[in-house]
Amino acid sequence: MASSKFNGSAAAPGKSEFRNQKPKPEDRDESELLTVPDGWKEPGFSKEDNPRGLLEESSFATLFPKYREAYLKECWPLVQKALNEHHVNATLDLIEGSMTVCTTKKTFDPYIIIRARDLIKLLARSVSFEQAVRILQDDVACDIIKIGSLVRNKERFVKRRQRLIGPKGSTLKALELLTNCYIMVQGNTVSAIGPFSGLKEVRKVVLDTMKNIHPIYNIKTLMIKRELAKDSELRSQSWERFLPQFKHKNVNKRKEPKKKTVKKEYTPFPPPQPESQIDKELASGEYFLKASQKKRQKMEAIKAKQAEALSKRQEERNKAFIPPKEKPVVKPKEASTETKIDVAAIKEKVKKAKNKKLGALTAEEVKLKMEVDEKKKKKKK
Repeated sequence: MASSKFNGSAAAPGKSEFRNQKPKPEDRDESELLTVPDGWKEPGFSKEDNPRGLLEESSFATLFPKYREAYLKECWPLVQKALNEHHVNATLDLIEGSMTVCTTKKTFDPYIIIRARDLIKLLARSVSFEQAVRILQDDVACDIIKIGSLVRNKERFVKRRQRLIGPKGSTLKALELLTNCYIMVQGNTVSAIGPFSGLKEVRKVVLDTMKNIHPIYNIKTLMIKRELAKDSELRSQSWERFLPQFKHKNVNKRKEPKKKTVKKEYTPFPPPQPESQIDKELASGEYFLKASQKKRQKMEAIKAKQAEALSKRQEERNKAFIPPKEKPVVKPKEASTETKIDVAAIKEKVKKAKNKKLGALTAEEVKLKMEVDEKKKKKKK
């Protein structure tokens, strides 16, 4: 009996384990686990998901600058209306200059208070109400990037911030089109509203611009990525071979000094001690001379220097009286007597030329012509 019970009890859990076994994730294709279907959206959070509401009240407050007071007064009824749809209260304190949002008993979404906090933060950073209200949607997020402390020099900071905006806001508009985000540059912050993937790119571009990397390089990269994303075959491949590799070029090169100091080779031994004036006098024997002898030597040395200087000066004066060197006279070349002139040949050439010149007639032709002329005269008579 004991054995049968033991076998039966052992067999029962074995069957249940076999039935409840789930397929291991290793059996599935990895590409199916990594890829997200096109057009898939996370289902919204409704009251049915949290029917009992929240246990405690949560609230957030933020200050706003004085110049935003007039705009916030106008749009505050719209802000309250948008938050009341999600059962969140909003109060505007003009005396302290602050905005406060807090949950109520009817609030069912625990994350809506975070979105309401982001809404009042964006309104304080000069974002318009029409754009800031989008943060209450589930597929929209925001990012406020602080850029004031990234560049120390004020003039350099203003130039780089203007570079991010571009001429007439063209650079900022290109970034908005590529990332599907709304971007607002105000003071020491950059506010961005859009999808998570776009916010990640916006933060990278803004930080690179503050690090003196022009935004046009990142815009080119984003354009290439946008085209590559359309191809379904390239989605699972690496895009590094398609993306451009920009090298940093240091334009302002340091000017090299005219006099370059060449470092000497290091030696552990100290340099030899220079000789003192007494050592030099001992070596030359002047140390043992009398004062009168030393004085005589100094005078002789001075006179020798003076004589040398006088001779140099005299040489420079005499240079004016030294005649310049004349060039040697070149004698004309004598006609070579070797070449003999053939006079007879030249006479014949002249005769032929005279006969041929201007169509001159020969002696025979002249006689014939005269005969013809005489015959013509006779006929006329």
